[in-house]
Amino acid sequence: QVQVVESGGGLVQAGGSLRISCAASGRTFGTYTMGWFRQGSGNRREFVAAISRTGDVIEYADSVKGRFTISRDNAKNTVFLQMNIVKPEDTAVYYCAVRSGVGMGRMSYDYDYWGQGTQVSVSS
Repeated sequence: QVQVVESGGGLVQAGGSLRISCAASGRTFGTYTMGWFRQGSGNRREFVAAISRTGDVIEYADSVKGRFTISRDNAKNTVFLQMNIVKPEDTAVYYCAVRSGVGMGRMSYDYDYWGQGTQVSVSS
């Protein structure tokens, strides 16, 4: 079982920046693909970004490409999501997810373990 804990959410003004973090337990963190998803009020959970085990492959949703950056520190079992030029439509609960299988994924069912989420609110 992998424990996943997000942190760093909060309130930010439109156009500003925020970085959220995710810590995952286990000695095999470096073997996991990590992903970020989000779910706004009344919306379905959607893919935001994913990063491969070594960080050499990264994918983004079109809605955040050029504004958000995913990164990881395998020595600290942590993955980050740097959010720049945020917009009110970025308001959502952001979830960190762990994929223990090989390859990347953009669907919720591609991931095996999830955190409880961290709220990000963007004011206009």
